[in-house]
Amino acid sequence: MAELLKLGVLISGSGSNLQSIIDHIEKGTLPAQIKIVVSNNPEAYGLTRAKKHGIPCAVLKHQNFLNREDFDCELIRILQNAGVDLIVLAGFMRILTRDFLHIFEQKIINIHPALLPAFPGTHVQQKAIDYGVKFSGCTVHFVDEGVDTGPIIIQAVVPVLPDDNAETLANRILKEEHKIYPQAIRYFAEGRIIKNGRHVEIKNFRNPDHAAIHNPPLER
Repeated sequence: MAELLKLGVLISGSGSNLQSIIDHIEKGTLPAQIKIVVSNNPEAYGLTRAKKHGIPCAVLKHQNFLNREDFDCELIRILQNAGVDLIVLAGFMRILTRDFLHIFEQKIINIHPALLPAFPGTHVQQKAIDYGVKFSGCTVHFVDEGVDTGPIIIQAVVPVLPDDNAETLANRILKEEHKIYPQAIRYFAEGRIIKNGRHVEIKNFRNPDHAAIHNPPLER
């Protein structure tokens, strides 16, 4: 039996993507083990989710550190002590320092609720609606020194409906986040990711349906 991929999951909020990862692990569809969940917010509900499943947790209040470097130094120590293979950012509202990224190079992934490179940063659902796009979605990507600029692993597309607001669009996107994040982690666990600069290929990739998607739909 292959060794399980050891995950360190970083959160700041409700932890719904954390829950999705836990669910896939417990169903046997994700060959991984969460070694540690770390939050910079002691009130994050994701900590409650983790504890319900017996997963070790740590809280690092960023207010207790003089600067980002000191915070990240302690975070590095915790993750290395846990022996993690991959760091999963699941709503972690902190920008990581260059030293952190260097130590865990090519071993940090993030999920973003937009179709990158469009709409990086925050409040992206409202930005998509304000811009008038017809499609939005979510992206799993490697983390680099930019803001949501790392190489893309997998994306999901959802339509933006005429009566959408930021909340309804976010809820539609979140359902897809819960599908593609465990899939991206599984790709990593199975050693199927081939990275060449900005381009990420997946070994044994099944070609998708090449039919185009239209919004609004074409009239017959």
